[in-house]
Amino acid sequence: MRATADRPVLGILFMLGFCITAPIMDGMAKLTPNEVPVSQIIAARFGIQVVILVPLALMLGIALRPNAKEMFGHFLRGLMLLLATFFFFSAIRHMPIANAMAIFFVEPFILTLLGGLLLGEQVGPRRIIACIVGFIGALFVIQPSFQELGLVALYPLGTAVTFAFYMILTRTMSDRQHPITLQAYTALAASLTIFPLILAFEGSGVAWLDPVWPSDFAWMTLAAVGVMATISHLLLSVALKLAPTATIAPLQYVEIAGSVVVGYILFQDFPDALTWVGIAIIVGAGLYVFARERRAEIARRPTPPV
Repeated sequence: MRATADRPVLGILFMLGFCITAPIMDGMAKLTPNEVPVSQIIAARFGIQVVILVPLALMLGIALRPNAKEMFGHFLRGLMLLLATFFFFSAIRHMPIANAMAIFFVEPFILTLLGGLLLGEQVGPRRIIACIVGFIGALFVIQPSFQELGLVALYPLGTAVTFAFYMILTRTMSDRQHPITLQAYTALAASLTIFPLILAFEGSGVAWLDPVWPSDFAWMTLAAVGVMATISHLLLSVALKLAPTATIAPLQYVEIAGSVVVGYILFQDFPDALTWVGIAIIVGAGLYVFARERRAEIARRPTPPV
């Protein structure tokens, strides 16, 4: 949702706030003891978001009652975001946050290609080449991780694909609803999916679904995951409202730097040289795609009358 009067500097500050707080959420998820299944971490992430955002939407008078089509859209968005979160939280249990984040950042390339396939957006050959280059950069990060971890190294790609579909759905719905309303209903839809699933698998012995009673430390990390997820996405929503998407979108790569810092402080993880090469290629290709989309957006604008 765009503001009627853009305030790009303030929007950039809020976007930088997102890039700092989102990796903290990931760090808290990775810090949660391994006996707590990933599904339980996801439940905390969305459940706390519901507790915070739904009352906020009601208080602000923006909690509009969705019709059947909108309810279906919220459910699909919730499902895609739930799957994206599952893949990413599962990945960072076995690999450094920065590595997983670098692989995830092929998402803009997937989104560009899906925009052309599903929304009829024009995608020229230069952007397609940039997307291919970005995927090659991801291979620099994936290949050593795949040798060590196997299929787990591909989980961030699952996050990238499902999050790209989530963004496609957001594009089709964001012009009709406030960002906070969208996030509140998305979190509610994800919660209505994950909580019954956890209850159904209680006592089943399935490692990633069977819930456990958390330790005191796990309670703290689970609460931190939910709170930081809410704060980070509120910061992102405000950033999108204050500044044009083309202004703040390239700043999302600051999140990689945030992931490096969080990973080093909490886990003493630091990317190796090959990972840095991959990150540089991904960021360079991504910035090129953003620049091309910016030019295309300017070209589509109507010429003002003389």
